[in-house]
Amino acid sequence: MQIPFSDRLMSLTGYAFAEVDKKVVELKARGITPIDFGIGDPSEPTPEVVRRALQKAVDARATSGYPSYIGAPEFRHMVATWTKLRFGVDLNPETEICSSIGAKEAVFHFPFAILNPGDVVIVPNPGYPPYVRGTQFAGGEVFYVNLLPGNNFLPDLASIPEDVLRRAKIMWINYPNNPTGALAPLEFLKDVVVFGHKHSIIIASDEPYTENYFGSEKPHSILEVAKEGVVAFHSLSKRSCMTCYRVGWVAGDERIIAAFKKFKTNIDSGTPTFVQDAAIAALSDESHVAAFRELIREKRNLIVDALVAAGLPECRPEATLYIWQRIPKGMTSVEFATKLLDPSIAVVVTPGNWISAEVNGINPGEGYVRLALVPSKEECRVAEDKIKKLEMLLGLG
Repeated sequence: MQIPFSDRLMSLTGYAFAEVDKKVVELKARGITPIDFGIGDPSEPTPEVVRRALQKAVDARATSGYPSYIGAPEFRHMVATWTKLRFGVDLNPETEICSSIGAKEAVFHFPFAILNPGDVVIVPNPGYPPYVRGTQFAGGEVFYVNLLPGNNFLPDLASIPEDVLRRAKIMWINYPNNPTGALAPLEFLKDVVVFGHKHSIIIASDEPYTENYFGSEKPHSILEVAKEGVVAFHSLSKRSCMTCYRVGWVAGDERIIAAFKKFKTNIDSGTPTFVQDAAIAALSDESHVAAFRELIREKRNLIVDALVAAGLPECRPEATLYIWQRIPKGMTSVEFATKLLDPSIAVVVTPGNWISAEVNGINPGEGYVRLALVPSKEECRVAEDKIKKLEMLLGLG
């Protein structure tokens, strides 16, 4: 029998990071063990304080049944406490916070609570693919705003046409930024909130990397500026090496949170309560966060210095787990990434044009590759030596 699938599903191209996985498998099939900088999944173990809390919680919650759709009260109160300590922002745990099954689930599903068919979502380019996929599955239209080095990888708000602004319902921002590693000054966050209020556009701020920074100034949250018309998305995946746990939250304007809660109760049964207990332990401890931040700084410096030694321009990120590396002129992102797969190097990276879209003849990811600083420090040292061979392989220097 013929089995037809939805037009939306059939229109999808390959998910960029699934394509990276394929490259790793291909190398391994050739007997080569690559060093994988492709996907942002930390190799460090989840901190012991979190693992022990989870172990205790599994027994304590043995007969707990289905979790709350919106998050256990104690988890939401912990999120409010952490937000106050970290950003100086007061949140009502009852009305302004909702748990999520990691950030990806929330990012993908959020447009379903807001959009009608044909509504527009303004999306950074390059950016996290679920901004686009969630919009498309919700029946919305995507308008890309390129993130370019000339504007410090901030969206040019003045470049968005009036006809787009009239139909736009959501604008995504993401700082610290994946993949560029850029930070957003507080003044920009103020500008984008004013922009959203002026045009009645919800500002959706994806903030999973606020704790992965390298300078003395801590990254800001959009919630420091306002809660009206604003929502922030958080996850413990990159803060506390909890990618497997799938736990996060959405916080902000209580009207928007209420709509998200209403939608969410129809699509899942909530984050497991014992996982929320582990998340409470994670949010109660900052020592592991500081240690992880220092480790990423060390790995960043190893790899950036190796890339510079190989003749590439210095692209040292201010924050996140990523290096957004400019490549030599005359090569495409895919060609450069392929060179790194040479058996003498065997380093996996993500071509920048795989996580960017072409807009008005420009793909802002072309000319870059993304390296996720997730291999161990020992692997980074090995990669450091291998990357230096690029100078000979590419004729740089």
